Amino acid sequence: MATIEKVDVLITNPTRNFVTLKVTTSDGVTGLGDATVNGRELSVASYLRDHVAPILIGRDPEQIEDTWQYLYRGAYWRRGPITMAAIAAVDVALWDIKGKTAGKPVYQLLGGAVRRGLLAYGHASGAELPQIFDSIREHQEEGYRAIRVQTAVPGLGQVYGVAAAGATAAGRYDYEPARPGLRPTEETWDTRAYMRHLPTVFEAVRAEFGPEIPLLHDGHHRMTPNQAGQLGRALEPYDLFWLEDCTPAENQEGLRRVRSMTTQPLAIGEIFNTIWDYQTIISEQLIDYVRSAVTHTGGITHLKKIMDFASVYQIKSGFHGPTDISPVGQAAALHLGLAIHNFGIQEYMRHSDETLSVFETSYTWQDGLLHPGDTPGLGVEYHEDAGASYEYSPAYLPVNRLSDGTMHDW
Repeated sequence: MATIEKVDVLITNPTRNFVTLKVTTSDGVTGLGDATVNGRELSVASYLRDHVAPILIGRDPEQIEDTWQYLYRGAYWRRGPITMAAIAAVDVALWDIKGKTAGKPVYQLLGGAVRRGLLAYGHASGAELPQIFDSIREHQEEGYRAIRVQTAVPGLGQVYGVAAAGATAAGRYDYEPARPGLRPTEETWDTRAYMRHLPTVFEAVRAEFGPEIPLLHDGHHRMTPNQAGQLGRALEPYDLFWLEDCTPAENQEGLRRVRSMTTQPLAIGEIFNTIWDYQTIISEQLIDYVRSAVTHTGGITHLKKIMDFASVYQIKSGFHGPTDISPVGQAAALHLGLAIHNFGIQEYMRHSDETLSVFETSYTWQDGLLHPGDTPGLGVEYHEDAGASYEYSPAYLPVNRLSDGTMHDW
């Protein structure tokens, strides 16, 4: 019987910081897992290196569920993003090993494909309508059938989620990435100005692009439940695919208020880490889409349990997939999404060329659909020499302040 012989924690920064777990068995099979926690990468790296790696040595890599329970219950201090990302990295690495040992892609081990590919959405944004229109057209040319639309707010300057560069600038990200530096940057925010402006943007986008294209929007947790309900109601004429993170996810009861005010489909959960975070909002049908990432929610094993629970209530997946989820985490999401019946949509941003020089992937993008590929395991290889050439550098997402200097509290 093969056992886990070696566990390595690999940190690289090919335009984004990534933490990768590499598990090697006694018969030489390796598996990869993503443990990246944006802005707290070194915390999860230490958790893995100092606490998890030593207790994995000698364990049977085939016992994925048992290992998951061992790591979750053995720590006593349960849940939380660092713990669950560490467990996820181990879990995904073991699924990768199991697939390579079986000679099958991971999705085949999860029950096989139930669709040809995964509908994905891209991220369009701009400071003004012409830039937003150009960004949407650019994404359509790249094959996206569904598009998230984010906009600057007049008078506020740079806003998180809106590309700082023009639509044709090299290296543009429509989802503003973490910014290098020793501390988070601060941005001015005004929720009322945002709520006045946003419906006018979607009115213009629908007038320009018609009723068929699925449109999404992310509120980035910036509204109270009352404000979220008001905005949802104002956006109903524009038939959004979903309104995401309309209010802080920690206040799950607040979604009852949002539901009472709008029929807008709601997506939430990217900051959740376990099935227990979802217990109320799934059982009371307060959301329509689960936004968790495999990377931050205990891996394939645990996120599949969440989606099985959600399926009872006709709630679908909308797995988190920005560029601070590594290609390993993205591949894991694609394998899971291909195999579950209640898949909804997958967030997708192409990683930078530098990132793809470190992580060689087999997943494909064609006709607006993603597919994980049929390479045994996850279908991702990590090039350690390339990864070693990109050193870790601190980077953080911004925080918001109101115009009077008070830190925005939601």
